[in-house]
Amino acid sequence: MATPQLDPHQKAQETRRRVLEMAVFMKREDDQGLRGSGTPGQAVDMFLALLQDRLPLWLKILDDLMHLVGKGRVNDNLLPIARAGIDYYAEVQSAALPAFTSPSVTVRFRQAMRHNELGPLSEVIPLTEYLAAEQREGRVSPEVDPLASARLLLAGCFRHAYYELFVGTDFVPSRDDSAEEIIRELRLEPPGRRPGDSPS
Repeated sequence: MATPQLDPHQKAQETRRRVLEMAVFMKREDDQGLRGSGTPGQAVDMFLALLQDRLPLWLKILDDLMHLVGKGRVNDNLLPIARAGIDYYAEVQSAALPAFTSPSVTVRFRQAMRHNELGPLSEVIPLTEYLAAEQREGRVSPEVDPLASARLLLAGCFRHAYYELFVGTDFVPSRDDSAEEIIRELRLEPPGRRPGDSPS
């Protein structure tokens, strides 16, 4: 169930609680499968511990975007979001790689996410709400689909992190350059719009 009434600290605590419950769910579903396999079980524990620490911080960064509605440039507001997204996905994917070594672990993880209402929408919704709010202010083009743009922004961050993990940093643009490219190519702002312009 959504909890929009929670303040940022409470929301972070709620997210940590859900990740912890997800870990408990996975262990309860197949404790022998996780613990009896040695290193894979430890890798799952490490991944969940990392997620419990990083996910609340990442969601707070996204939630805090609403404080920037009507301020500065939309692209400038989103640039640090894209950079933080690349950092988050790179760290989480590097921990996930050794953890998800069997289909059964992956299935249990999906079940645990559904059980605790954690999933991609927890990232997509705050970004969509920000873009929709800026669109109402006339600072995002009316042709832009806020939901699709939010998904594309996050997908771009995930893609860079994925490629960086598998082929190395020598074969991909820097994280800063990728973040700029992701935001620029979304083409969110009305053509010719400058900081301080009022909507027409």
